[in-house]
Amino acid sequence: MLAEAMQRRVAKVSTAFHRTLFRDIDWGDRLVCIKGPRGVGKTTILLQRIKEAFKGSPKAFYVSLDNLFFARHTLREVADWHWKNGGTHLFVDEVHHLPDWQTEIKNVYDDYPDLNIVYTGSSMLRIDRSQGDLSRRQMVYRLEGLSFREYLAFDGIAEFPRQTLDDVMKRHVEIASDICSKTKILPPFRNYLRTGYYPFYKETKRGFGLRLREMADQVLEVDYPAIEQISVQTIRKARRMLMVLASSCPQTPNMSRLYAELETDRNNGLKMLNALADAGLLRLLSSESKKLKTLSRPDKIYCDNTNLMFALHPETAAGTVRETFFLNQVSAEHDVTYPASGDFLVDGRFLFEVGGPGKGFGQIRDIPDSRLAIDDTEIGFGNRIPLWLFGFLG
Repeated sequence: MLAEAMQRRVAKVSTAFHRTLFRDIDWGDRLVCIKGPRGVGKTTILLQRIKEAFKGSPKAFYVSLDNLFFARHTLREVADWHWKNGGTHLFVDEVHHLPDWQTEIKNVYDDYPDLNIVYTGSSMLRIDRSQGDLSRRQMVYRLEGLSFREYLAFDGIAEFPRQTLDDVMKRHVEIASDICSKTKILPPFRNYLRTGYYPFYKETKRGFGLRLREMADQVLEVDYPAIEQISVQTIRKARRMLMVLASSCPQTPNMSRLYAELETDRNNGLKMLNALADAGLLRLLSSESKKLKTLSRPDKIYCDNTNLMFALHPETAAGTVRETFFLNQVSAEHDVTYPASGDFLVDGRFLFEVGGPGKGFGQIRDIPDSRLAIDDTEIGFGNRIPLWLFGFLG
C-alpha cells in the first residue's frame, strides 16, 4: 500500500521547476529536516529528489505519517523493512503527526547507521533537547512560500538570479534596469501579491482564497494540537485571535484588550500569538532581535504574507500590502526589527520606509543608512529602491 502510494506520487510530480532551497540542501547529510508552513511545497521537494536522484530505484522510500497505515504501525517497522530490502534513503513526510516523533527519528537514525533520513514537518516543530536531542545530529532547513523571483520562474514569465541585500542597496538601478528590459515587472507583481506566494495557486485559480482559509483552519485544527497539548476551546480562541488581528493588521496591539476579548490571560494569549506566528499565519515585529527576544508582546503584528492577508481580509489598504510584502520577503533571510523611526530596521543597521511613488524621506532624512522602498515604480534612483526588487532576495 505504501509503495504504491509512493510510486503514484513520484510519477505525478513535475521536475520542471525547483525551489531555491532544493539546491541549497546538502543531500549528503545523514539526517535532514525541512520545516515550513502548510502549502509551501515541502512534499514536492521530497518527491522531486526521489524522482531525479533515484530514478525508480528501490533504495529510496517515501512515507507520509498522516497515512492511516500508521494507526497500527510504527516508523521503525517501515525503516527496518526498507533497510532489510537494501534501502539506503528514507523520506518521511508530515512527521508532526507522529507522537514522540523526535524519539522515533533518533532511534531510526541511531539503529540504522547506513540509512539516510530526510523528514518534513510543520513550521511549528520544536527541536526539544529533552527528547533525544536531534539538534546535534541533523541539518535543519526552513522552506517559506515562493519569493517574487521564484514566482516569476514558476509562472513561466522569466528566470533571474537571486540578489543579495547589499547588491540591491548598492546596484538597484542597474539590476532593475536589466530586469525591466526583459519583462514588464509590475503586472506580475500585482498578481503575486494576491495569489503567488503558495505554489498551489496554479491548481485553484478561482477558489484560492477559500483554499487559504481552509488551510488556516487545518493548521489550527490539525497541526497545532499535534504539536501542543491544547483544548478545543484554545483552538477556537486562536482562530478568533487570527481573525481579529487579520482584520486590523498591521497594528500596535492593545494586548490587554485582546486578551479580555478572548477571555484568556496574558501567558496563554502570548502562547497563542506565537503559535500563530510559528505556523506561518502571522509575523510579529519587535524592537528586539529575533535572536534575543523571549515570549513577549510584539510591537507590531502583520499577516504572514499578502496572499493570506487578502484571503482573510480582502479590503486591505495599499500601505498594509506594501509593508507586509517587505517584511515577508526580507525577514526570510535577515533580522528585521521595529525601529524608533521609520518602518523597518534590517540587520540592526539599515533603516527603511515603505510607501508609494510620492513617499518622501520625512523622519529618516538625516539618519545614516536609510532608504525608501517604493511601490508602483519600475526603476528607482539614489536611495529610492523599487519595492518589488526586495522579492529577489530569495
